[in-house]
Parts: sequence; C-alpha cells; structure tokens
Amino acid sequence: MMARVAIGEAARQSGVSARMVRHYEGLGLLPPVDRTDSGYRQYGEADIHTLRFVKRARDLGFPMNEIAELAGLWHDRARTSASVKSIAQRHLADLDQRIAAMQAMRNTLTQLVDGCHGDLRPECPILDDLAGT
Repeated sequence: MMARVAIGEAARQSGVSARMVRHYEGLGLLPPVDRTDSGYRQYGEADIHTLRFVKRARDLGFPMNEIAELAGLWHDRARTSASVKSIAQRHLADLDQRIAAMQAMRNTLTQLVDGCHGDLRPECPILDDLAGT
C-alpha cells in the first residue's frame, strides 16, 4: 500500500496541477480526502488514480459534467457498458460537429486569404468579408 502524500506529490504523480486537484475535489470528483492534524490534504493511491482518470478524460475533451458521470460509472461495479458508451457517443457527436464547424471556418478563411493580394493596395477581401460588404 502506498503512503499518503501531500497535494504537490499527488499533483506530480497524476500530472494534474495542485490547483486543479483542489478544483476537482471541490467538484466532488474526489471523495473528501484525509487531512493531517495541521490541516494539510493527504492523498492515497485511489485518489491519484482518480486524478489520472479525470486528466485522461479532460485530455479527450470530455466536459466536467460528463467526467463526473463517467467517474461515477467507473466506481460503480454494477454499471452497464451501454451507459458508458452512450456518454462517449454523445461526446463524439459533439466533437464531429465542432470539427465540421472549424473545417467550414478554415475553408472560408482559406478562400479569403487566397483572394487577398497581400500587396500595397488597400483593397482587402478579408476586411470586406469581416465588414459584411
């Protein structure tokens, strides 16, 4: 069994900043952690594992409410994989929609950049488009 560690060490081991460790604890993603007699937080192996879980979910772009759902399901041994998959599918659909919107923005901006001479003339289709003219 791993010894309990202070927040700085928990942050280092999980790859999450100490500020975010406190934030995740405040959101209830971590159960209340033990404290020393002087009030310092002490994190165990399970806490660090949960922090790594949250970090990985954040790296995949899941919003905090979905991370909370996923963490709850992760800790629930009676869960169904269908409920987990449903959350991931919703997130994937949201990512696909955001990617399509960004690709459309990129295509429009590419056309505007290609149409701009980029020389000493004052005419600029980029500014014209932004101005709605």
